[in-house]
Amino acid sequence: MLLSVLLQAAAAGVGVSKLGAAIGAGLAVIGAGVGIGKIGSSAMEAIARQPEASGDIRMSMIIAAALIEGVALLAVVVCLLVFFL
Repeated sequence: MLLSVLLQAAAAGVGVSKLGAAIGAGLAVIGAGVGIGKIGSSAMEAIARQPEASGDIRMSMIIAAALIEGVALLAVVVCLLVFFL
């Protein structure tokens, strides 16, 4: 399926780099969503096991989610720069 999309894009005159940038931006967003979901899931399990440590766990979860979000945003910006330039 991906090969047919690439062949159609090449036949239409769209650069393969633009198609790659679009796919890269999508993968960056999907990866960030999965990563933040796993962090939230693990944090909820940890809070269920040790409710007295919920403040520290929540703070660590928010910091990790923010770092993942920053990397994903940077990846999307790079992909958009490739796409438009």
